[in-house]
Amino acid sequence: MAYEWKFNPRPYSDEEAKELLKDVISPETSDWHYNKHHKGYVTALNTIERELETADRSKANGNYSYFGELKRRFTWNHAGALLHDIYWMNLGGSGNPAEGPDIVAAIEKEFGSLDAWKADFKAVGISAKLSGWAVLTYDQLYSGRLINVLVDEHHYGAIWGGIPLIACDVFEHAYYHKDGPGRATYIDNFLNNLHWGRINDWYKRFAG
Repeated sequence: MAYEWKFNPRPYSDEEAKELLKDVISPETSDWHYNKHHKGYVTALNTIERELETADRSKANGNYSYFGELKRRFTWNHAGALLHDIYWMNLGGSGNPAEGPDIVAAIEKEFGSLDAWKADFKAVGISAKLSGWAVLTYDQLYSGRLINVLVDEHHYGAIWGGIPLIACDVFEHAYYHKDGPGRATYIDNFLNNLHWGRINDWYKRFAG
């Protein structure tokens, strides 16, 4: 029986999101982004799981095979679903870093100051392709450091053993409806809307 991936709820209702996230994304984008784009990655994951049950592994090869394409799209959709879970968890707060003392202290230790981290994170987000992410990652299995990782699409550039803590979606569909080509403005608004309390709890789950 194929594994069933879950479409996880946001920490707030769809109606609450329109108000909580209005400074970051438009109310329409809040709906489309979650209920269409995000949900679509989970739906695709479940389709791939079912197809893998009967895929002919004897025809796998390095040029093209149906099995290979299923595996390739699995990582795309898995990363897309997971990063969106983190994205929604991050948003909906006051942006007050005092609500996240442990993660903020770790950021200040690694980057020198919260402002220095924000500047680096913003530069990462601006540097990603038109479809990509800026991700503050806890490099749990290797260095134990916090690293701002540039991810193109959903998975190119992700690091093994890295726990995503703060994930900013810079795909154009995330911000064009409100800010047009103003990606830098969108990232600023994202940072000002962070829910440091939830981020702190998430960080302590893995690094506490």
